[in-house]
Amino acid sequence: MVILACAISAGIHGALVPEHFAEGVGAGVGFVAATVALAVVVVVVTLRPANAPALIAAVALFAGLLASYALAITTGLPVLHAEREPVTGLALATKAIEAVGLLAAWGLIRRPSLAVHIPHLKGT
Repeated sequence: MVILACAISAGIHGALVPEHFAEGVGAGVGFVAATVALAVVVVVVTLRPANAPALIAAVALFAGLLASYALAITTGLPVLHAEREPVTGLALATKAIEAVGLLAAWGLIRRPSLAVHIPHLKGT
């Protein structure tokens, strides 16, 4: 689920890069950065599914994307996208997929076999 969610989100963000560059360089660069980061997580988790740092990166990435979208639709994002973003079906579907990916990655991190490799989660 983590790989699939990252891949879908990367594809959608990548497809929207030109549209967001048309709105501004900051928004375009943000979408490029999201696309690249998601693609890197796909590759790393595909090659090493139990890689705790990659799963933590996936959680942080998904949380950041969800939080930045919440800001984008409510107040706008200074520098990146100052105007409020309209809510669209594609955006909501993407955020739902990212939420599923976040929960899947978090669930994998919390597995006892991985908690051994993350000292602060050991025994929780």
